[in-house]
Parts: sequence; C-alpha cells; structure tokens
Amino acid sequence: MEAVIFDMDGVLVDSEYTFLESKTALLKDAGFEKDISYQYQFMGTTFEFMWKKMKEELGLPLTVEDYIREMNERREEMIDRDGIKEIPHVKEVVKGLSEAGFKLAVASSSPKAEIERAMKELELDSFFDFLVSGEEVAHSKPAPDVFLKAAELLAVSPKDCIVFEDTKNGSRAAKAAGMYCIGFENPEYPAQDLTAANEIIRDFHEVDVTRLKKLPSISEG
Repeated sequence: MEAVIFDMDGVLVDSEYTFLESKTALLKDAGFEKDISYQYQFMGTTFEFMWKKMKEELGLPLTVEDYIREMNERREEMIDRDGIKEIPHVKEVVKGLSEAGFKLAVASSSPKAEIERAMKELELDSFFDFLVSGEEVAHSKPAPDVFLKAAELLAVSPKDCIVFEDTKNGSRAAKAAGMYCIGFENPEYPAQDLTAANEIIRDFHEVDVTRLKKLPSISEG
C-alpha cells in the first residue's frame, strides 16, 4: 500500500452532528416532522445531492441553494459555539502514516473551503498532499469519483490505496474505487451499514501503521 485517503466529516472532524441537527430542525421549521434518523441516508453525500433529494421527496418550497445557505448558517452557529473538533486519536494516526512514508489525501463530499478551513484549524493541513472536494467531481458518493480523483492526484493506483470512511455511502464509494476500506464505526453516532468495508474499527487507537504498510494491494489478495 502506498497511499491513505481520509474522508473528513466523522473521520477526521467530529462534525456529523452539525449536519444531522441543523437539517432536522430546518425541516421541522418548514413543517416536516422528521426523526433525525431520516438524515442518516445522506451521510457522506454532497450538500447539493441531499437537498435536491429532500426537495423532491418532500416538495420543499425553497430552492436547494436557499436550504444549503440556511443549513450552513445554523451549522456555523454550532461551530462558533463548539469549535472544530477532531476525532479522538486520529491526529496521531495521520502523523504516524506520514512518518511511515504514505502519501496522504482527504477526499470529502464537503465544499473545498470547509475542508481547507478544518484541516488548517486542526493543524493537519501540512500532512496531506491533496484535499479533494465533492465539488470537483461529477458524481457524489457512493460513486467512486472523489476517491479516484484523489488517487490520480497522488499518482498511485487505486489498488494501492487505503480509505478511512464512516458512512455507508463512503464505504461503498471506496469499494467501487477498488480501494481497501477501513470503516470507522464511531460509538458516538448511530451505526452505519459498513458491510462494504474490508475491516471496521471503533477507535483510532486500533490502527497499526506497520500492519497497514504491509497490506497487499487489492488485486493481490
């Protein structure tokens, strides 16, 4: 294995709650009483994809852009209150992977500006060779586009890449890209279907960098 690609939300940054809570409250204000579990299906997808789907399903009156703007305003209030929080122990893993010689990238469905801001604030930006956003590819996860773009930029074959993902859509995207997927089952959030992952961890303390370096390419076994 030559490269490791990280999803951001829920893997590097403890931010999933800002999406789940803001969207649930926004729908409630619009007259749609949806349980927070309704939002689980959209974890790992782009802002445009999720709001387009909700608009079609629920007949929401405003534009997709209006809902994205309102969601981000509500999320910004939460971030101002709580700060940008890292997932416990992930920084040590990123540093260890970098020191072991892995090429590193972030491949997230979030906008590029959000990725850059979060990585800089958490002082992780210097470890990553590339930050790739879902804005830069044609199709959202579970399509493999964002992971394939990251591999292309890193100049490595997809079969030589490891992906860390926490969602059903993300793990399916990694599998579709032909990459080795490590699913992160965060005990702080509702369980996602990570059956597409090759293995699952519940704490980044479980990551053995030496073992990952010795993993065979996907095509080899």
